[in-house]
Amino acid sequence: MPEVKSGTIQHRISAEGADPLLLAGVNDANLLELARVCGCRVVLRDDQLLLSGGLDEIERVVPVAQHMVDLARMGVGFSTHDIARFADTDGVAEGGLTRLTDGVRIAVSGSRRVITAKSEGQREYLEAIENNDIVVGIGPAGTGKTYLAVAMAVDALQKKRVKRIILARPAVEAGENLGFLPGDLQEKVDPYLRPLYDALEDMMPVERMRKALETRAIEIAPLAYMRGRTLHDAFVILDEAQNATGLQMKMFLTRLGLNSNAVITGDKTQIDLPRREDSGLIQIEGVLRGIEGIAFVYMQPADVLRHRLVKDIIRAYAAADGKPGEDHDGQSGQ
Repeated sequence: MPEVKSGTIQHRISAEGADPLLLAGVNDANLLELARVCGCRVVLRDDQLLLSGGLDEIERVVPVAQHMVDLARMGVGFSTHDIARFADTDGVAEGGLTRLTDGVRIAVSGSRRVITAKSEGQREYLEAIENNDIVVGIGPAGTGKTYLAVAMAVDALQKKRVKRIILARPAVEAGENLGFLPGDLQEKVDPYLRPLYDALEDMMPVERMRKALETRAIEIAPLAYMRGRTLHDAFVILDEAQNATGLQMKMFLTRLGLNSNAVITGDKTQIDLPRREDSGLIQIEGVLRGIEGIAFVYMQPADVLRHRLVKDIIRAYAAADGKPGEDHDGQSGQ
């Protein structure tokens, strides 16, 4: 029960079992940020998180502090930027943060890290991937669409639910000319595939990743390389799908074989094709919606996990284009 002293409310939260470094941060950075965001005093003493402030401040800080404790108990790290997002999460008082903690959890092999949703949009996205054969994730940059899809793919491979991972991207020239890049064809397209390598490197030991690539248990390739193949027992990801044409998208979708899953990610505000209406990502919204086993999940600017200014930049560009928000309808589900 909260204690009242001299008009100030004091509340205690048990931090027993929580990793103190994950909870408090380096030099107590997380606790200092929590105090700044919520306008109250925060102290970690032994196995107790002590909160003190006015009634409004305590009501605001308690669910955020409890969420931080829950994450630290599970071994899930978070940053000071995450704390501000926790405090801004819609439905905090109605259990919004509890839904994030109770969602899909992905253990990173070879470390104590656990990947979980850090926003409501991410929670819906992970649950959609877990429960559907094909998931289309649409939203702005920095929402974790590719990273989380790769995490789910690596988890499925390690648990032997699939035998291989296929990661594909359309190699579309975004203001640069491939012909002027040095090297052979593979060397020319590798820069386009680099974000997929980066995601893998963050989830697998280097030697294990290198061996998986050599044995083709993991394959990273331009979308054009998928033509004529049938992919059985595979977790297939098509990244930057806004730059796939309608024909390429149909070709990709019809590659799926038995016991295979596909995740398609894209941002409709970053189409580099000569004509926007040629984007296969836009076309499948109308063609595939309503089919059982196919889910569409739309990320919002609130789901952006990069530098705090990225969210403001996305909104500024949307306003400059005369749009109140992202270029999608904001719906999610099947």
